[in-house]
Amino acid sequence: MIDKTAIIHPSAKIADDAVIGPYVVIGENVTVGHGTRVISNAHIEFAEIGDNCTISPFATIGSEPQDLGYKGEPTKVVIGDGTIIKENVTVHRGAACGDFTTRIGKKCLLMVGSHVAHNCVLADEVILANLVTLGGHVHVGFGAFVGGMSVFHQNIRIGDMAIISGFSASRQDILPYSKGEGRPPVPRGLNVIAMKRRGVPQDVRTATNDAFKLLISEEYNTSQAIEKIKAEIPMNEYIEKMIEFIQTSKRGVLLKTHKSGHESLED
Repeated sequence: MIDKTAIIHPSAKIADDAVIGPYVVIGENVTVGHGTRVISNAHIEFAEIGDNCTISPFATIGSEPQDLGYKGEPTKVVIGDGTIIKENVTVHRGAACGDFTTRIGKKCLLMVGSHVAHNCVLADEVILANLVTLGGHVHVGFGAFVGGMSVFHQNIRIGDMAIISGFSASRQDILPYSKGEGRPPVPRGLNVIAMKRRGVPQDVRTATNDAFKLLISEEYNTSQAIEKIKAEIPMNEYIEKMIEFIQTSKRGVLLKTHKSGHESLED
């Protein structure tokens, strides 16, 4: 159903059972999937929206990136099935680099006022709470939860199942499975609850927690901690993922409290 007040570009492709509400504007090169609801006053252009999504009032998807180098190249946003976009969310289309695309996975929830900048990639089941701001090219891993009013520098990575407290900020990567708190959000523990909910066995959680404690220990530098993990702790896919994440980081991974600049909440 398409409301009579909606403005639809001729190039748009809208599934027969999609719902387009009052005063929605759908611009060029838009695809809207089956069962998706676009509620009143939303604005969408240059975007592929999956099935059974919800786009709330005054959300803006696919507008030009905030990149001074962008010259109108054909870029886009891709949003996976079952994702919920709440009021006043902004998702900018890609700049002319990488694969020219901003990507949001399946079953994500972007709460009120959150911002996803150009060329970001959000894996499935990511939650951004109110007013979270992601700079360009940020990658957010599967099942991560980012607390409200948090901000993140362009090009950083947030690991799988990481949980970050509200009002955080980081210029460095956030370790997978960690619980981060403060400015910057220094890891305070392993996100055991998320791992348990997703069926990770007790022995695997215990070994992963042992590895995590070594990584954040003040007793060892990161290379020493990794060597000790490999020598003393039974490896599993979660430990391997943490080590790979650290070794492939371009901006460095936040592991320990910095005693200069913004200190952690605990300090």
